[in-house]
Amino acid sequence: MGRLHGRIIVFARALPKLAFKALRRKPAQPARILIAHQLLLGDALLLTALIAKTRRQYPSAQIVLACPKGIAPLYAGRPLGVTALAFDPRDRASIQRLTDSGPYDLGIVAGDNRYSWLALAAGCRWIVAHGGDRPAWKNWPVDERIAYPDAPAAWAELAAGLVEGAAPPPYRLADWPTPPASTPLPAGLRERRYVVLHPGASSAVKRWPAQRWRELAQRVEAQGYTIVWSGGQGEAAVVAEVAPGSAHLNLAGRLDLAGMWHLLAGAHAVVCPDTGIAHLARLVGAPTVALFGPGNPAIHGAGRYWQDAPFVALAVADLPCRDQTTLFRRRVPWVRRCSRSAATCVAWRDGHADCMTAHSVDAVYRALQSAMALARAR
Repeated sequence: MGRLHGRIIVFARALPKLAFKALRRKPAQPARILIAHQLLLGDALLLTALIAKTRRQYPSAQIVLACPKGIAPLYAGRPLGVTALAFDPRDRASIQRLTDSGPYDLGIVAGDNRYSWLALAAGCRWIVAHGGDRPAWKNWPVDERIAYPDAPAAWAELAAGLVEGAAPPPYRLADWPTPPASTPLPAGLRERRYVVLHPGASSAVKRWPAQRWRELAQRVEAQGYTIVWSGGQGEAAVVAEVAPGSAHLNLAGRLDLAGMWHLLAGAHAVVCPDTGIAHLARLVGAPTVALFGPGNPAIHGAGRYWQDAPFVALAVADLPCRDQTTLFRRRVPWVRRCSRSAATCVAWRDGHADCMTAHSVDAVYRALQSAMALARAR
C-alpha cells in the first residue's frame, strides 16, 4: 500500500473529529497518552527526555509511543514504562492498529506535525505540538502549539518542552532495560577489549576520509584493543571502502538495532559520525566520540538530560557554511546547521566536506582518550 492510501485512512477517521475541535478541553490528569513521530534513529532516541518528563509529570498514566517499525524493538523492555506501537505510513495494517488503539486523553506530536492527524484519528482528545510547521494544514488538529525557545537549546530539551513541569533527572542506564538480541554476537567477542569504529552516516557529507579511519584503527589497535567495524543495513560497501581486506572483525550490515545495542554495550569505546549510532551508543553508556560536521552539537549533542554520559562531540566551531536556520521545517533564528547534500555542499573537496576533513586523526584519538577517561571517572 502506498503512503496515499495510509493518509486516506487517517483523514477519513480524523476529519469528523476535527469538527469538534472547539469543544475539546485540556486534561488535568491524562490517563492515556500517545506520543507520535516518524523520526530517524538519532532524533527518535533524543525523545527519551520527553518520555522521561512525561512519566515524571504523569506517573500513573499509560504512555504509548507510535514510532517507526525499525526502532520499535529497542523498546521491548518498556523503558520508563512506555509501550511502543510500531507503524509505517505505507502499511495499512499498522495504521489501522494505531487508530484502533485509542482513545487517548493527550496526544504529543514530535517533529513533523502531519502526525497530528494520526493522533486525532487515534482519538486524542487534546493534541500538543511545536508551532510553526509548514504547510499550515499540518497544524489544524493541534490544540496547543508550543513555540521553540528564543535561546539555543538541544533537541532533547526542545522535545521535553512539549510537556509542562520540571525537567526530568539526567538519564541513567537503569532507565532503559536491555532489549533481547535477535542476532548473537560472534563467539568470544564479549571477552575481548574491543573498540567499535562506525564509518557510515545517513549523508555522504557526514563521512570522514577512509585513510583517516585506517590510521585511527592502527593507533587504537596499538593500545591493545580489538577493532570491530560496524555499519547499518546498506553500509557494507562504505565499510569495505574504509577497510578493504582488513583482518579486523567486520559486522557491517549483519546486525539489526537490537544487535547493535548489544555490540555497543560491550564496547570499550565507539567512534562514529554524528548519526543515530552515536545516540544509541550514548544510550547504552559506551564511551563515544561523535564527529560533527554539518550538524550542530549544541542541538544534537548531549544537552542537560545526557550530561552524565561519557560522550565527546567533536566539532569545528563557527563554520561559515553551517548557516541554515530551519529545524523540522520551522524557521528558528538561533539555529545554525547545514542539511546540504554532497551535490550542493559549498565546501566539497576530493570527495569529502571540509567540515569533516577538519577533524585530524590526532584530534579524534585525543577525544577517544577523553571519552574513555570520562567513563572511568564516572
